[in-house]
Amino acid sequence: MRITEQSERKDNVVLSVEHVKKKIGRKWIIQDVTFDVQEGEIFGFLGPNGAGKTTTIRMLVDLIKPTSGVIKVCGFNVNRDQEKALQYIGSIVENPEVYTYLTGWENLEHFARMQPGVDRNRIQEVVDTVRMQQRIHDKVSTYSLGMRQRLGIAQALLGRPKLLILDEPTNGLDPKGIKEMREFIRRLADEGLAVFVSSHLLSEIQLLCDRVAIISRGKVLAVGKVNELVQQNAKYVVWNVAPWEKGRAVLEKQSDVEIVNHPELVLDDSIIAGMGEHALVTRMNEDRIGSLVTQLVHLGIEVSGVHNINPTLEQLFLKMTEGEIIE
Repeated sequence: MRITEQSERKDNVVLSVEHVKKKIGRKWIIQDVTFDVQEGEIFGFLGPNGAGKTTTIRMLVDLIKPTSGVIKVCGFNVNRDQEKALQYIGSIVENPEVYTYLTGWENLEHFARMQPGVDRNRIQEVVDTVRMQQRIHDKVSTYSLGMRQRLGIAQALLGRPKLLILDEPTNGLDPKGIKEMREFIRRLADEGLAVFVSSHLLSEIQLLCDRVAIISRGKVLAVGKVNELVQQNAKYVVWNVAPWEKGRAVLEKQSDVEIVNHPELVLDDSIIAGMGEHALVTRMNEDRIGSLVTQLVHLGIEVSGVHNINPTLEQLFLKMTEGEIIE
């Protein structure tokens, strides 16, 4: 199964990855990766263990070279025009590199010295952007994990990048910190920045990202808008009927309705927990719900509840990667 975007490509592409492959020894770690990231969007990158997610990110920032294929940032080839391409990238790969014995401001001053054209005014601009005005002159050792993440992003923004690469930006944060980070990343994208986010939190990717790429075994399986991808996944309907046996028999006779005998394999745990002992799960078109309710009631079957289950990115991911464990 392979899903690709059908919409027209736009001319505001910041990152372009075309048929990138990477071979280490005799093993192809990356077999074929193609996607692009556009100005002002948040692009999610998902992959199970060993899918090649980290290897891809390292190629994006020129830490390792691809065996074949082309990576361009703002039109510049990352491998051939390294200096020109990398000037448009700000990145945090794994944990932000900060000095805990210095203040946040002193950290930014230190990194500003490594980049031309970054003065005190620019430091203040990024401090304002990440909303750290109240704590920027405190030592980093007193910061929460969320504050350190923000400082790391401030550091990545110093050089006025067009593309921000964030590897697991919500990793280790509590629910409040995750929500704040999500709102903060959205604000950066709304200001025109292209944001590339790698994450293992499927629900967060669904809430945060405009588009997503799913990678497995070194290949991109799907690229597209999150909502469009999940809508192509199977639709499930949960029925509460009595008597249960008679209701099941009626639903089984419908040619366009499939009874799901092992719902725990296709539905989220939170949905399973709230279903009730005698719930019936079907795979079907939601447009048929009304006529089936009428038919069941006409046959003397009580329908106490019908719940349409919205498809999730997690369901699509598990289906496409055949249940592989995500990183």
